[in-house]
Amino acid sequence: MQLDLNLLTALDALLEEGSVTGAAARLHVTAPAMSRSLGRIRKATGDQILVRTGRSMVPTTRALAMRAEVHALVQQAHHLLSAHRELDLANLDRVFTVRWHDALTAACGTALITAVHRQAPGVRLRLSAEPGADDAELRRGEVDLESSSSTPSLPDIRHRLVGRDRLVVAVRPGHPLTEGMPSPERYAAAEHLTVSRRASLHDPIDDALTAHGLRRRVVAAGPTAAFALQLALGTDLVVTLPDAVTRTARERLGLVALPLPLPLPDIPLYLLWHRRYDDDRAHTWLRDLATGTVQALFAPPAA
Repeated sequence: MQLDLNLLTALDALLEEGSVTGAAARLHVTAPAMSRSLGRIRKATGDQILVRTGRSMVPTTRALAMRAEVHALVQQAHHLLSAHRELDLANLDRVFTVRWHDALTAACGTALITAVHRQAPGVRLRLSAEPGADDAELRRGEVDLESSSSTPSLPDIRHRLVGRDRLVVAVRPGHPLTEGMPSPERYAAAEHLTVSRRASLHDPIDDALTAHGLRRRVVAAGPTAAFALQLALGTDLVVTLPDAVTRTARERLGLVALPLPLPLPDIPLYLLWHRRYDDDRAHTWLRDLATGTVQALFAPPAA
């Protein structure tokens, strides 16, 4: 059976864009040419791949099942054929998926997008919400760059330390904790809000308090740092978050930052990627740019 491997590139674009027109524009071909490619893909796979629903097209069940594998194959072919070519940022046409913690995205997502667009206007970024540790998505090529507070357990996942953050206590102006330096006892006696995608009411701060013979009352769990800070502004709830990545959001809301009255270690911040991209010049450019963008958060404030 003879197959045109160019159909893989067309299939990847069709599944990525979800339309013939979008895929054609991405690959710089005409819409009729892409329609013919879709017809050949349907014939080769025995599946419709994309079906019309109203004015849009949606992938079939089989298309969804093969999307990750097709994307990985295309990326591997790209890496194989372009390994020894000089990187031409002005003409680079690539889509990168960056999955960062919501607070990190809020803090420097705009700066990263701006820097990428200025240097490589043909590159598109997908800033994905972080659903949790899923090294499998890095391995499958569905995520290009990820943030984490811990080093990966798998040997094929690379990591780079880009900074260390410390925890601070954020409260509204006039909060009782702002009257004098907060002690562990006063801190524990306040009502608290945790930040957890899984709505957990417990985090390492509770373990640190237990070691001091103290226990706090957590009355709510919020899914994102932005939600937690907004809630802290309108209530007496106390939220404890990393300092650098939430500083801009806190200052914008006018929240007061207090030192955490507990001896907790700094929180490391790592960037993670799969080793398949070690020699990928475009990926190296992206992670170096992301590293500089993130490290700017930890730079001392300008005088």
